[in-house]
Amino acid sequence: MRGLVIGLVVVGVLLALVGVWVVGINNQLVTSEQNVNEKWAQVQNVYQRRTDLIPNLVETVKGFAAQERAVLEGVTRARASATSIQLTPEALNDPQAMQKFQAAQAQLSGALSRLMLTVERYPELKSNQNFLQLQSQLEGTENRITVERQRFNTAVREYNTQLKLFPGSMVARVAGFQPKSFFEATPDAATPPKVKF
Repeated sequence: MRGLVIGLVVVGVLLALVGVWVVGINNQLVTSEQNVNEKWAQVQNVYQRRTDLIPNLVETVKGFAAQERAVLEGVTRARASATSIQLTPEALNDPQAMQKFQAAQAQLSGALSRLMLTVERYPELKSNQNFLQLQSQLEGTENRITVERQRFNTAVREYNTQLKLFPGSMVARVAGFQPKSFFEATPDAATPPKVKF
C-alpha cells in the first residue's frame, strides 16, 4: 500500500512539473505574439503619421504647382487607397492580407516619390519654409517606417522561431499559435519611379 502511495505521489509531482513546463512555454509564446502585435501597432502608427502629413504637403505644393494636377491627384488617390486597408493583429496570420496592405503602402510611397521629383522643377517651392518643414517631416517619417518595419520583422522572426523549435512547437500546435507573415518589399520596389515632364 505504501509503494502505491509513493508511486501516486511521484506521478503527481511529474504531472505537476510537466504542467508547469507547458504553462511556461505557452506564456513565452503569448509574450512573443504580443510583442509582434505591439511592433505591428507601431508600424501602423508611423504609417498614420505619414498619412496625416500628406494633405498638408499636397496643399502646399498645390499653391506652387497647379499644373501638376495629375501628380497631386495620384498622391491623394494612393493615400485614400492606403488608408482604406487596415491590417489588424489577427490578420497578420494571413499572407494575402499582408501583401494587399504592402501593395497599397508601396503605391503611396511611389506617388510620394513622383511628387518629390516634380517639386524639383519649382525652385521657389523648395525655398518655402512650410514646404521644407513638411518635406523634412515626411522624410523623417519614411525613415521611421523603415525602422519600425525592421523591428516588426525581427519580432516576427523571433516568434516564428519559437513556434518551430522543440518543445515550443508541440505546445504551439496544441494551443493553436500560427506563424506570422513578414513585411516584405514589393516586387517592383527596386525600380525607381519614372517621372515625365
